[in-house]
Amino acid sequence: MPRKRVILELGTGNDLHGGDYTKAALRAVQDALHHSSLTMLRTLKVDSKTGMFVDVTIGVQQPDKVDLDKVRASLPHGIVTVKAVKGGLDVPDPEGKDVAAIASAAVAVQLELP
Repeated sequence: MPRKRVILELGTGNDLHGGDYTKAALRAVQDALHHSSLTMLRTLKVDSKTGMFVDVTIGVQQPDKVDLDKVRASLPHGIVTVKAVKGGLDVPDPEGKDVAAIASAAVAVQLELP
């Protein structure tokens, strides 16, 4: 059966001090997850371990600094894939000693539907 996207949630997160892109990414994913309820899966009797596919895209200024395994582990359900791309925003400290890293997250859920 073909997979069809049934949910798309967006979130933002930040690390205000230290420029930790993984921390910002994790907060963005949690923000997205807290906007969503998966009651449809229970109604359709979908096994979230085998029948739900979750694709996460993280946007940060330095995508190679995101620990994708940590982000993947933060998702409670589904077969999860994570990628990081150039995006988000770095806000430097006026004195140049610190950076606030802002991440964007898109969490898409697909189901195999006829």
